[in-house]
Amino acid sequence: MALPGKILAQPSESLPPVIVTPDRPVTGRSHPTSSTSRKPKKRTATQTTQQPAQGLVGGQAPGNSGPAPPSASATSASSFTATGQEVNARVFSRPAEALEIVPGLIVTQHSGDGKANQYFLRGFNLDHGTDFAIYVDDMPVNMRTHAHGQGYADLNFLIPELIDSILVKKGPYFADEGDFSSVGVARINLLDSLRGAGPASLAKVTAGSFGYWRGLGITSQPVGDGNLLIAGEVNTYNGPWSNPDDLRKLNAVIRYSQGTVENGFSLTGMAYANKWNSTDQIPLRAITSGQIGLYGALDPTDGGNSDRFSISGKWAQTGDTGASKVSFYAIKSSLNLWNNFTYFLTDPINGDQFHQHDDRVLGGVNASQTFNGTFAGLPMETEIGLQSRYDNIKLDLTNTVARQFLSYTRKDRVQEGSVGVYIQNTLHWTDWLRTYVGYRGDYYNANVDSIFDAANSGKARAGIGTPKAGIVFGPFAKTEFYINAGQGFHSNDARGVTITQTPTTDGSEGSPLAPSPFLVRTQGAEVGIRTKAVPGLESTLSFFILDSASEILFSGDAGDTEASRPSRRVGFELTNSYKPVSWLSLDGDLAMTRARFKGYDSEQAALYESLAGYPQAQIGNAPGNFIPGAPNIVASAGIRFGEKTGWFSSLRYRYFGPRPLTEDGAFMSPATGLLNGQIGYTFDNGWSVKLEGLNLTDSKSDQITYAYGSFLKTDSLFTACQSASPPPAAVCANGVMDRVLHPVEPLAVRLTVAGNF
Repeated sequence: MALPGKILAQPSESLPPVIVTPDRPVTGRSHPTSSTSRKPKKRTATQTTQQPAQGLVGGQAPGNSGPAPPSASATSASSFTATGQEVNARVFSRPAEALEIVPGLIVTQHSGDGKANQYFLRGFNLDHGTDFAIYVDDMPVNMRTHAHGQGYADLNFLIPELIDSILVKKGPYFADEGDFSSVGVARINLLDSLRGAGPASLAKVTAGSFGYWRGLGITSQPVGDGNLLIAGEVNTYNGPWSNPDDLRKLNAVIRYSQGTVENGFSLTGMAYANKWNSTDQIPLRAITSGQIGLYGALDPTDGGNSDRFSISGKWAQTGDTGASKVSFYAIKSSLNLWNNFTYFLTDPINGDQFHQHDDRVLGGVNASQTFNGTFAGLPMETEIGLQSRYDNIKLDLTNTVARQFLSYTRKDRVQEGSVGVYIQNTLHWTDWLRTYVGYRGDYYNANVDSIFDAANSGKARAGIGTPKAGIVFGPFAKTEFYINAGQGFHSNDARGVTITQTPTTDGSEGSPLAPSPFLVRTQGAEVGIRTKAVPGLESTLSFFILDSASEILFSGDAGDTEASRPSRRVGFELTNSYKPVSWLSLDGDLAMTRARFKGYDSEQAALYESLAGYPQAQIGNAPGNFIPGAPNIVASAGIRFGEKTGWFSSLRYRYFGPRPLTEDGAFMSPATGLLNGQIGYTFDNGWSVKLEGLNLTDSKSDQITYAYGSFLKTDSLFTACQSASPPPAAVCANGVMDRVLHPVEPLAVRLTVAGNF
């Protein structure tokens, strides 16, 4: 986390300085630095966190790929900043995979490429973003009270080449981070210009396997006292699926900036539109029986479309006594999703496809003030801040067949607002000891209008306070030690907070349901070490624990609520990067977590008993303490060759370990290992050519895996349940338990030609 105020100078032999020169961009991870302890940075690509256009063209960065040396302002071992050039030096197939620069983070997809990705970190199956907060230029990406899922974080509007830096924090230890941030935060900052203060342009064209095509253009020009940047992207893709994705994506960005990061402002407009077909996850039995192939679809009409338009601004002023920052944003977004995850389980005639519609306008203002001072003669910084947000949301959940309307499940109009205030104080006791303490208070208010079901309408409000603290020892021999602890929270879907019964559309009375808590507390702690004691080797090691409270969750797919038990994750993360010579770098990350529910699941036990006499139905439905989808091991390793010009190449292996898919552990996912690579050449004039390979081993493993009950019309149990003498209702409602998967896309190659002018 970035600590405010002045930082005590450290001996050069303990803290090697990071030197930035215009012709040699920094590409390794650098830790958050104080906004008032460094010289003002011009808003150009030659500053520490912005790179010349050459790095974007060649896609190869000559710097380190791991954590930077100990920083006088780092507050935890797991916090760091990755540069945009480091991100773009990697091979990835989707924009959100840029976040896999975060050690231990898995970004994957179970449906079409226009849908938000699914995230895994620190033993959490984060679904589409719950408990992992993502921001782009201070704009929240996570959507609360969302049609598909709480915290839905769609990054498909991001153009990776525009990334300036990604600030990463893990754990609930930071007072300036609020909703969805308990497991981690990624703050993506955008470039202001391509290269220095002069005009520059970048053109890039990529063509590849399975109908992949992408065109990108970026230009930045001096305008008045500032700089104007304009970018546009077009992307199409079919994929290997028997039902092609037929993805069609458009992206545009316009940005004007003036002054410096510490004393200046920027205004940014963004526009995004996308449409696609989806090959959703499919049951294993449909593949092994030959009903469909590995890349087949059971419902070829699944898919979606989305759009997003935003305007945002940031302003900062810095002086000797402190720093002021203000940002604002206004976003208009919409999403339509058609999914069918259970096929014929609930509707044996029409099938189980449903439509989720989310249409919203949201806006917010953030402001902070840092005061530099002393306490008993000791240097001290105090930061106070305010963060506000308001969402006006239209939500529909309907039953459909081939994307055609059948009936409503529920229809809602929601207004949700929040305000958070925080204070954090950092005190430098000696040149080797500093501490911080912070406190955050958040207040939420929502109004839910359930159009067809007045019993589920209502108002909700809640507040929560969360303390934070940390101690940093060092540096000693280029090594620092960290202790962090704190509490965090996440909000729940406002519809679940006001719900009282199962949704109805005809005015009838539904079955009683328990409402969700509006705000759910988390608490965690971390100890860690960061060192550069061995020449050329940078390492971090952190041990963490994170507890989540018991809660009742709203299900966006069903429109009702379900219980969730308290849980605990305990684990460690190890990151290493080694750079023996300027043209070679290696890195490796390992994260291991033990994730378990607490207590006993009496509801699951009751379901298990209701399936007595049908042992196949009972498998996977016994009570247990495994957390479905929680990864226990994630690892990656990479090697890079190359300088700023000339030949470059890289290989990266990512390991996504096996996960329990049910509480009893009866179903387990296979491990997934992926190897990606690239080779290319960057010419002295800035032009480059690059060949990328995705899934070089042509793995047939699962990209993501679930286990639950469903019905195919070919299932013998489906036929029995439609007969005159069906099995018990609980057995038919459960369906056939099976592993349900979305496969890794097969070996693919992509050729890129790019140049700057």
